[in-house]
Amino acid sequence: MHLFPAVDPIPLPAPIWLFKLLHIVTLALHFVAVEMLLGGLLFAVLLSLFRGSPASMVTARALARRLTVVMTFVINLGVPPLLFAQVLYGRALYTSSVLIGIYWISIIGILMLAYWLLYRFSARLEEGKSAWWVGLIAWLLAGSVARLLSTNMTLMLRPEVWRDMYSASSMGAYLPTGDPTLTPRWLLMIAGGLFIAGLWLIYLSARSTFTADEKQFLAGLGGKVAALFGLVYLAAGFWAFSVQPDAVKAGLAAHPLYKFAGFAGYGWGVLVLVAVLLAAFAGFAKISAGRSGLLAWSAVLLAVLIEITFTVYRDGVRDLTLLSKGYDVWDRVVVTNWSVVGLFLVLFVAGLGVVGWLVSVVARAQKTMEAASL
Repeated sequence: MHLFPAVDPIPLPAPIWLFKLLHIVTLALHFVAVEMLLGGLLFAVLLSLFRGSPASMVTARALARRLTVVMTFVINLGVPPLLFAQVLYGRALYTSSVLIGIYWISIIGILMLAYWLLYRFSARLEEGKSAWWVGLIAWLLAGSVARLLSTNMTLMLRPEVWRDMYSASSMGAYLPTGDPTLTPRWLLMIAGGLFIAGLWLIYLSARSTFTADEKQFLAGLGGKVAALFGLVYLAAGFWAFSVQPDAVKAGLAAHPLYKFAGFAGYGWGVLVLVAVLLAAFAGFAKISAGRSGLLAWSAVLLAVLIEITFTVYRDGVRDLTLLSKGYDVWDRVVVTNWSVVGLFLVLFVAGLGVVGWLVSVVARAQKTMEAASL
């Protein structure tokens, strides 16, 4: 019995390696934005709740202003990797999406509500009103979206349960249970959010619109949190790896790319440890003005590299899991239209340039807004 639907007879219009490269790059950028949102929002909620010092409220407002913009990148950077995943894994991903259809389609409404609450959270903080509960609801909604996405991305790897799920609910109202990898994967993203958000605070500590005391607060808080949750992030990664099937573990250890990107090589694990050391230095040392910029951009570079290596390793887990169940992502007919591919790549690079320019425009606008509010 075939576990997967029949392959689409229409050939792919570009090489599989190109689709996978584009998928990994865009997904890594999406993960950076997601973890900034999850971790940064939780920081802002806690700082606005406990109000420990004037610097804590300044930090909460600064994060809240940026989170509405971060959410736009979460959404827009999430579309390309989803489209590339549908091209490469459509027979698995479409099936799992239909099986949890009610929850899958509800993500749109949940995101809209969370987006609106982010604006309310920021506005209430600017007005000096109690806002932590608004931010907490937004965080819970964003976390539920992360959970649903993790559910779908693990369900697509479990064709052996699809028939029973459809028998239990053909309306897509049944969520799967019994997957030992789901909770570790979701917690890996949550811990990663706090870790990446700590590195984000280190970056913000180099902004010229903050006072010296506020910069030290940002660097100290961000460094301590990133150092702590970097270790939690590592532990969650080992947990997620430990519950993988033996065939997947063996495949990861044998493949040169996945071995390099994961724990045994110089990829994700080593980069996280380097980031933990950098964060500890920022959290406990007195940072001079000359070093703050270097420290800030080092944190940004490490965050991006960590997410890229993590995404490569995650891609290996998915491919090897599907391969063990009869789905070979590389076994497709390809008829490359190079003129279309070339045009697409030109537009893709141009789009990334526009996104980078927009980020710089937003950064300058935030700088002006913060200076005006001082």
